[in-house]
Amino acid sequence: MLAVTAPATSATGATKAKAVAGKAAKPKKAGTSVRKTAPAKAARSAAEIARDRAVAGAIHASADGWMARVYAQRSYAPLWVSGGRIGPAADRLIHYLGDADLDNLKPSSYGIEKLRARLDAARGGDPARVAAAELALSDAFVLYVRDQRKPRDVGMKWADAALKPKRPRPEAVLRAATFPKSFTAYVEDMGWMSPRYVELRQLSAQARTGGIATAALGRLRLNLDRARLLPGPWTRHVEVDASSGRLWYYEAGATRGTMRVVVGTRETQTPMLAGTLQWAILNPYWNVPDYLVRKNIATKVLAGRTLASLHMEALSDWTAAARPIPASAIDWPAVAAGRRELRLRELPGPANSMGKVKFLFPNDEGIYLHDTPNRPLLQKDDRHFSNGCIRLEDAARLGRWLMGRPLNPGKKPEQAVALTAPTPVYLTYLTATGGAGRTLGFRDDVYGRDR
Repeated sequence: MLAVTAPATSATGATKAKAVAGKAAKPKKAGTSVRKTAPAKAARSAAEIARDRAVAGAIHASADGWMARVYAQRSYAPLWVSGGRIGPAADRLIHYLGDADLDNLKPSSYGIEKLRARLDAARGGDPARVAAAELALSDAFVLYVRDQRKPRDVGMKWADAALKPKRPRPEAVLRAATFPKSFTAYVEDMGWMSPRYVELRQLSAQARTGGIATAALGRLRLNLDRARLLPGPWTRHVEVDASSGRLWYYEAGATRGTMRVVVGTRETQTPMLAGTLQWAILNPYWNVPDYLVRKNIATKVLAGRTLASLHMEALSDWTAAARPIPASAIDWPAVAAGRRELRLRELPGPANSMGKVKFLFPNDEGIYLHDTPNRPLLQKDDRHFSNGCIRLEDAARLGRWLMGRPLNPGKKPEQAVALTAPTPVYLTYLTATGGAGRTLGFRDDVYGRDR
């Protein structure tokens, strides 16, 4: 993410403080520093408060429409102004607007020169001009964020229709910016966008400086458009990148955790999919997919293995009232040949492919997140080994975050526990990455989606 740089202390500001105190600088005496500096700080603070109140009054007088509603909820206190002066977030915004081509947007859309003229007019501190600059900055900010967040069609499937993004409303954009404690940090970090997007944007800037081939530019923009669909860190959610085999989860503007994951093979790909995690299943069964029953399990049984040795049982059907059936009653050659379908499930226990827990979100792809006993695969650099579901490096840690308390599976099989707060999950595919020296590179396009 972009670094947040604290503003340097101004020598001019220190001189003004001494002038307000009405005394020349003198050597400090022990025990007197707090008493002598306190009046200066209090006087500066009062002056700054007075200037901000004057700006707030000017905003109240000139703001209208949706912007007036947002500012009214904060008593017309400015966002871009502190102590009656334009703060550093304004320069950062103008920098973003000037580089809007990195977002595949047009810098000319944002009236940068007019905005600079507003800021220059506000340098003198006149409350009306400062308020005009404040509102112009908010207007440009909202337009830019709305353009950045405008979704592009990159093949994402929306298992939860409520998550399908739309270009956000202006009022919602500005209101969201008022919640973080530090508005300056929110702008510096581009906190309305996913950290994945911010990283790719930085790589794009570096690649532009060094020159970038047309094919690589197209591939990078495709990755940016995939990341554009992801929420910012102020939205509580989980992200899984099937290219890098990594998961992140976010809340209240920060990354709360990350871990390795195993994802689908080239043949059994993890889809680009968004839904809402709703349930944890403790000590789960694993319903074996039909093609594995046919190609794997039936072959092993015909070679002499037993279902008991495989920690599996056969069921009569797929209903909730299904009953176990003995292996001796099954026509295994017909199962292996695909002439008979058979429901098999793996029993809970240390060897169960789901481990101790799986996390469900309704979707038509049969995808979920789950624990795994196969730990060595998580240590590999390339972690494309699953049948499409996501195997978690630390399911217990993710469960604690999702549930707000530790998971206690006990021994009872297939315990369904509703999550404390349903949580969005986004499965994406981001091949662009920073190599040595953070130069642009691309991981192997395992799924062939960058073509």
